[in-house]
Amino acid sequence: MTTTAPGPGRSPTRERPAPPRRRPLTLRRRESRAGLALVAPTLLVTIAVIGIPIVWTVVLAFQRVRLATLRKTGLFGEFTMDNIDRVLHTPGFAETLWVTLIYSIGGTVGSILLGLVAALVVRRPFRGRTLVRASMLLPYVAPVVAVTFVWQVMLDPQLGIVNAWGQRLLGWDAPVPFLTQESTALATVIVFEAWRYFPFAFLFLLARLQAVPGELEEAARVDGATPTQRFRHILLPQLLPVIALLGVLRFIMTFNKFDDVYLLTGGAAGTEVVSVRVYEFLTARTDIGAAAAQAVVLAVVLIVFVLIYLRFFGRRVG
Repeated sequence: MTTTAPGPGRSPTRERPAPPRRRPLTLRRRESRAGLALVAPTLLVTIAVIGIPIVWTVVLAFQRVRLATLRKTGLFGEFTMDNIDRVLHTPGFAETLWVTLIYSIGGTVGSILLGLVAALVVRRPFRGRTLVRASMLLPYVAPVVAVTFVWQVMLDPQLGIVNAWGQRLLGWDAPVPFLTQESTALATVIVFEAWRYFPFAFLFLLARLQAVPGELEEAARVDGATPTQRFRHILLPQLLPVIALLGVLRFIMTFNKFDDVYLLTGGAAGTEVVSVRVYEFLTARTDIGAAAAQAVVLAVVLIVFVLIYLRFFGRRVG
């Protein structure tokens, strides 16, 4: 450190040390900051739209809250486990959970199988293929209110075309009430679910089939492989990762499905799934705490099923 010579009547002064220079940001750090700035608005919207309602539902699940007392209940009111206990021990809970599981598995498997068949049919060029592909998307993009009304009219015991054809061509003795009879209502709802959402699987599977190299099938064809052998040993291994992903996505979506079942049957005739039960708790009983507890139990059960699926089947197709 240098000092300056003092002048007449002046005391010696010291030079102040220069402030430390900030290290320039590297390209990676600048990109990271830019990425955070771009993601921040979406993250805030996600927290506001998804995170806060989830936390609020969990909080309500452990409080005695009814519609009439909702405004008086604070965020940190009296917590209790009565709602969970009431949900688990209410008559019909196990049966509703079993119906939901059957409905979810049946709808998931059916939609994937229909989507696979449709993808195999239209993967080869033919005249009008674009029109056929577009028409296959109609069940998925059509309003659910419209398609459920069409199915109700088609399956009506008195006016429906299905019963008219069944009695005329198949020799049915009497019309079948597909949506009001316990022996047929659940199966009908599962068929509707598979039909309505097979385009979702169709898009995924068709995209993967288009990416399979044609040389693989050509070589197998030259070696004398049959169409079944080519599908089993060439196409199916290529599709398994996509099918596994579709299985998880469709199971989660179907397990939480409410509108399809409610619009078709209202949850009657043995088709009451857990989401319809939550709606009944909320509207018929105006018991917000029990409805929130039912939703929390539903989420926990769904997480357990998904973890079991990933544990036993995820690695096999990874």
